[in-house]
Amino acid sequence: MKPLSSTGFALFGAALVAISYGLARFAFGLFVPPIRAELGLTPYVIGIIGALPLISFVLATLIAPLAADRLGARNTAVLSGCFGIAGLTLISQAPGALMLGAGVFACGICTGLMMPALTAAMQVLVDRAVHGRVSSVMNAGTSIGVIVAVPAVLFMAGAWRFAYASFAVLAGMGVVAAWYFIPSVSRIMPSNAAPPPPISALQWSRLFRLSLFAFAMGFVSAPYWIFAPDLAVTLGALPSDETGWLWLAVGIAGLGGAVVSDLADRNNPPITHALMLVMLAASLALLAASPAQLVLAAFSALVFGLAYMSLTGLYLMTAIRLLPGRLSMGPVLPFLACALGQAAGSPVIGLLVSEFGYADAFAMFAAIGIMVATVSPLYPRYIEHEPAEEEEATGLQAAYDQQLLGEDGEPIQPDAEEATTH
Repeated sequence: MKPLSSTGFALFGAALVAISYGLARFAFGLFVPPIRAELGLTPYVIGIIGALPLISFVLATLIAPLAADRLGARNTAVLSGCFGIAGLTLISQAPGALMLGAGVFACGICTGLMMPALTAAMQVLVDRAVHGRVSSVMNAGTSIGVIVAVPAVLFMAGAWRFAYASFAVLAGMGVVAAWYFIPSVSRIMPSNAAPPPPISALQWSRLFRLSLFAFAMGFVSAPYWIFAPDLAVTLGALPSDETGWLWLAVGIAGLGGAVVSDLADRNNPPITHALMLVMLAASLALLAASPAQLVLAAFSALVFGLAYMSLTGLYLMTAIRLLPGRLSMGPVLPFLACALGQAAGSPVIGLLVSEFGYADAFAMFAAIGIMVATVSPLYPRYIEHEPAEEEEATGLQAAYDQQLLGEDGEPIQPDAEEATTH
């Protein structure tokens, strides 16, 4: 295992998130128009298939902390990558809805396993004082993956099978890198580190509110991730290859989400939450109102990308603040709630599109987003007695450092002493 600095780990984690979240999960909506045309699928069927990776993501997320604990951070990340390779390969060869659904389901498992594996590794490689910031940078990797997917549509119109085969190759490269760079720790809490205090009723209450907001945001964002390109093609008569500019705009703007979420984390999270959710709703309405005008459609994608990535980053950092020292649980909850919201919203938007058309369906979801934004003053604030910023290392890091020294005080290789005590 090659040691990484905090900055190096944040960038490496962002690269793995780009593959598992950006390519394996969110790039699907970009290819819906050519996939739907070639396989002859209805919007409702696409909505159901779009919910499958979210369902598998939830299932994988529930077992991911145990997997990271038992298998180790490295093996869990490698397992995640293997599911990504399998899913992306199945999608590239899909002759119909069944294999396509199986492929996106496997990709959802890949997504659900990756972040817990990275957070387990983060606890031994990154200072606790910057856990939130490093997590925010890794979360922005989703935008990088979305950007990587864009050239496949811009320059290879209709070549979605080749694009997904290429993504599978990138996932394979990620597996090799994960094996080399991620430590093979097999526990999240070392035996000689002080356990975190029990979760209080106040913490549970605020976590519940955070999860409700994350669920609602996931529900409202589902139409854009699944049907935005198809709306532009069907309602706006844009060529399929030009819809790639939408995802490029989403990806570029999403990179700013790491900055916005970090600023919100330090200032006023409820106000930022309300503003970003209003922007998210506005992006849906703007796309539905002007799908034939590429410039306005791309502008709506910029707004959506910034709002979505800012909100997911904010949820992640809030959860870490609310549950300090519990990285196997804190970051999982908002992502789980967001995925449940998207899984619920995907078939609903598919049904509404079939019944009322794209414009009315997107307008309905935009209205829901505005309603949720009005109750943002209830967004949970942090618990008192947070860790000091000046803290140089956690007990976990100190214990891990001690593992790297032999009885004579000389350094030993990290892999030579696998952690087995739980």
